Amino acid sequence: MSHSVFHFRHFTVHQDRCAMKVGTDGVLLGAWTRSADAHRVLDIGTGTGLIALMMAQKSNAIIDAIEIDGDAASQAQDNFESSTWKNRLYSIHDSIQHFAATSQEKYDLIVSNPPYFMGAHPAPSEARNVARHMDQNLKIEELAECAKNLLNPTGRFCIILPHLEGMRFIDYASTHGLFLSRLTRVRTKSGKTEKRLLMEFKPQPCDAEENEILLQDEDGNYTEAYRKLTTEFYPGM
Repeated sequence: MSHSVFHFRHFTVHQDRCAMKVGTDGVLLGAWTRSADAHRVLDIGTGTGLIALMMAQKSNAIIDAIEIDGDAASQAQDNFESSTWKNRLYSIHDSIQHFAATSQEKYDLIVSNPPYFMGAHPAPSEARNVARHMDQNLKIEELAECAKNLLNPTGRFCIILPHLEGMRFIDYASTHGLFLSRLTRVRTKSGKTEKRLLMEFKPQPCDAEENEILLQDEDGNYTEAYRKLTTEFYPGM
């Protein structure tokens, strides 16, 4: 997914000015997140604006999209302006730390596909490297704290992370008053190790709903479960 323009069923994403491009993680999180009942949504680290656009397609919510990189924030706004839901989407150029400390808004739903991996190899460009690494912009415990501070008492926080980082985040989140309520383990194929964790948290203790999804069958074709999850977004899925 490295093209400068990516066409979904109901919107188009331009990404030539964004370090982090449209990818499977973002599509998974956007498709997996339950957003129909949300009135106010926050997308942390929006990048191209992909997940915010997916939330707009799936709900009638007002959506704020935070992005620390100026070029990406500008491109996300352009993508919003060219969409059907431009009157409900707002790109905000700011760090989530500053926004959480100064905003009076509380959200029914917060989503984040953090564009960085702890311990990942350096990316080929400086912008991409800054975007990918937690210690450059935002530490995992800060993300949990910011999300908790911005959530309504009955709100939900949804995030996708690699397996190891996801397990760490569950522990960090609980220390900040966010409790796992839903977990989907993502595997590329049957028998493979978990590639990603899709996680939903709530600000009160609860029993977690757990399942898994396989992206491909033994022949390398998309599984029926993945097709069903993403069919409203991917053309031809």
